[in-house]
Amino acid sequence: MWLFDKGSPRQFVPALLFRLSFAGAVLWPLATTIFDNAFSPDALSGLLSGTAPDVIGLVLVLAGACLALFAQGYMGTSWRIGAAEDHVGPIVDGGPFAISRNPVFVSQALLFGGLFIAKPSIVQAGLTASALYAIALQVRIEEGVLLKALGEPYRAYCLRVGRWIGYRPQQSGNM
Repeated sequence: MWLFDKGSPRQFVPALLFRLSFAGAVLWPLATTIFDNAFSPDALSGLLSGTAPDVIGLVLVLAGACLALFAQGYMGTSWRIGAAEDHVGPIVDGGPFAISRNPVFVSQALLFGGLFIAKPSIVQAGLTASALYAIALQVRIEEGVLLKALGEPYRAYCLRVGRWIGYRPQQSGNM
C-alpha cells in the first residue's frame, strides 16, 4: 500500500511534504491549544476571527476527512499511497471517482483549507501550501504512472472526468 519508496525518485519531494504537512496538521493545532500563551500571535492569526470562520473551517475539515475516508474505501484494492508502475490496481471510475479523478486529494485540500480557516497562522499557511504543492506534484506523477500502466482505458477516463472536479462529456483534449 505504501509506494512512495517503490516508485519514481521524483516522489521523494511530495512524500516528504505530505509527511511534514500531516504531522504538522496534527501537532501545530495541538501545540497551540495546549500551550496557547507560549505562542505569540503572528501576522495571520487575527485574519479570520469569530464563530463563522471556526464553524466553516470545522465543516471543511470534517467534510475533507469523511470524503477522504469514503474515497479511499471506495477504491478497494486499488488504493495506494504513492505510485509505482508495477503496483497499479484496476481503474476505479464510479462513486466519487465519477466526478473527480482525485477525490482523495481534493478532500485533503478541503481538510487543510479548513484547518487554515479555523486556525489561521503563518505556520498553518505553510502547512497548507506544503500539502497543496505535494498534492499537485503527486497527481502529475500518478497520472503518468497510470497512463503508462493502464493505457487507453485510463486516457478515456481522463477525457470523461476532470482531474479535480467535473464530469465532462466525451471530447478530445488534454488530461
